[in-house]
Amino acid sequence: MDVAEVRSSNPQPAVHGGGGYTLPAVRFSNEDILFCIDVGRETLAEMKVNGPNGRPYTRLDSIKQAIMLFVHSKLTINPDHRFAFSALGKSTYWLRKEFSSEVDAALSALRGLSVDSSTSHADLTQLFKVATHEAKKSRAQNRIFRVILIYCRSSTPPQSQLPSTLKLFTLDVMYLHDKPGPDNCPQVVYDTLVDALERISEFEGYIFESGQGLTRALFRNMCQLLCHPQQRCIQDELDLPKSLVKKSPAADASQGDENAVVSIQ
Repeated sequence: MDVAEVRSSNPQPAVHGGGGYTLPAVRFSNEDILFCIDVGRETLAEMKVNGPNGRPYTRLDSIKQAIMLFVHSKLTINPDHRFAFSALGKSTYWLRKEFSSEVDAALSALRGLSVDSSTSHADLTQLFKVATHEAKKSRAQNRIFRVILIYCRSSTPPQSQLPSTLKLFTLDVMYLHDKPGPDNCPQVVYDTLVDALERISEFEGYIFESGQGLTRALFRNMCQLLCHPQQRCIQDELDLPKSLVKKSPAADASQGDENAVVSIQ
């Protein structure tokens, strides 16, 4: 939940005569979340799942579905979160500049999203400038600002000039890529994204990558990004979702087949 009673980072407990103590309630800030979706030609790569008409979903199709899953879920948790949308071609441009809590506004923005096949290089400088500007406006309203960047290029590391004022917003990254090859350098791209995240993110930023073309991996990682930045552990300690591990043969033998647990990869 986004609003809860938790231990603050430096709590001042009130000690009572019986030796117990209480901690003050902390109200987490509502979020303004800016999605930035890559629209380079690699966004047209096919996923390993077909749509109702038998045509394979593209990365862009799956990204749109994952974003709507996120928006619906986030508003269920707290209807006061707000969303805006931008796209990344050579640089960043707005799809919907006004932040809104309306699902229809998100749908409308995503309908306007199309691939720019002429785009090769990507520059995140404008995205970071916009995020810094918008983050100041959010802070003035006692809100926090987050950017979720969805990047799909395997051959082109993004360029960026970081703003002079850092640590004003949280940056999360979803990286969908091809396998390494003569024309691809996904590890270099990933390292570049990690470096930007570590240098610019106010709270703990998460980065997830997938090169398998599996929609379930995209949806699972998008659900993990539902975590409110003020409630996060560091990513190295993130242990979700839990795997179902098959019991040892010795334990299974005494309990019979009906209690066997199927391993999920």
